[in-house]
Amino acid sequence: MPRYHFDDQIQENSRVALYVKRLIGVSVVGGVALFFAFIVSCGGVNFGEVQPQDLCKCTPLEPDVADFRHDEKHVPIPNMTPTETTVDTILSWPQDSIVLPDAPRTGRELQVFHVAQAFLQNVSVNGEDCDVNFEISQTADRNAPRVIVETPVDSEFCSARKNIQSQLAQHGFRLDAEHGGELPQALPAEVLGMAFEDFEHNRGSAQVMTLWELHPATVNLLP
Repeated sequence: MPRYHFDDQIQENSRVALYVKRLIGVSVVGGVALFFAFIVSCGGVNFGEVQPQDLCKCTPLEPDVADFRHDEKHVPIPNMTPTETTVDTILSWPQDSIVLPDAPRTGRELQVFHVAQAFLQNVSVNGEDCDVNFEISQTADRNAPRVIVETPVDSEFCSARKNIQSQLAQHGFRLDAEHGGELPQALPAEVLGMAFEDFEHNRGSAQVMTLWELHPATVNLLP
């Protein structure tokens, strides 16, 4: 190819490359602008939070079908006279070697229990199902054996979730989808709920010593 033709070709290729680069830049900027316009038109998004602070508006990260015995956990607490019990008693309940993922409630799981006094050691929101998870013990000792208690995300428990959130805030402890965990010191509490047998998996802290829970349940701090 003659030299002048070669130089002309180089210049033409440079012009094409520059045009394509500018076109891509415009497309990217335009796409980002359209994305943010869409967000604004839909009411806006708070990018600082994965979930809202309102515990009644938490959105589970996993579908219901992924939850162990989902239908058995997400029920209202029956209006019946509760059986008085303690954390130590719950810890002594015999555990089944195998609990099927679709097993219906039977026996003890059909009863409502009331723990007049326990000590709340840990509380957080489980992002997978949005339930509020509590760990309670018989005594205030940080290393005392614990039982898990859960308040579901279901609408009938909205007031209970907000109530415990408010009570904890009075003690300087923040509870929402991004904040929770071990309390600075154990707080006396009472619990009302149904017995529920879970399965062996990564459940809370190392102090949790039984598969038995109170779930669904509500928790109130005591004076």
